[in-house]
Amino acid sequence: MNPSISPVPLDKAYRLLNHGPTVLVSARHAGVDNVMAAAWCCALDLAPTKLTVVLDKSSRTRTLVEESGAFVIQIPTVALLDVTKAVGSVSLADDADKLAHCGVALFVLPAQALPFVAGCSAWLACRRVPEPHNEQAYDLFIGEVTAAWADDRVFRDGHWHFEAADPSLRSLHYVAGGHFYAIGESLTARD
Repeated sequence: MNPSISPVPLDKAYRLLNHGPTVLVSARHAGVDNVMAAAWCCALDLAPTKLTVVLDKSSRTRTLVEESGAFVIQIPTVALLDVTKAVGSVSLADDADKLAHCGVALFVLPAQALPFVAGCSAWLACRRVPEPHNEQAYDLFIGEVTAAWADDRVFRDGHWHFEAADPSLRSLHYVAGGHFYAIGESLTARD
């Protein structure tokens, strides 16, 4: 396990998402793991910490989430650009070795039965909050964050520190057509 991974208090976990990054969604059920990229994920509530993510009906990850009731949201880094594009473009239904072919490395964290993607800057383990109407009508899933971790080289003391970290640790932001941006410079508004 990466020695830079530190727990994030649940009351600060929403900060892992509030800058609008592209995320990787991973899930496991009956011995099957999958990872997909998602551009539509955001914080929803603070107590308990909840988030939303859009999981298309055709995605195998969605099926795993529905069957297991759990998933992980993780923040991929610039170093994972090609992996992020690949898992967002290849379906497990079309390639049984998708994760290997896309270059995904998984690991486990203590007391967690979920697959975590190595090389990310943050991980949020979630319990699915079933909302059948939203899931069927809008593909919108709600997750209650049960635990969170971050790479302390880039997130510590409840805040992102992209400006002081290696640029390869910056988060990705998808803008369509295979085009991404990395988070930019830090700006502070006047009081």
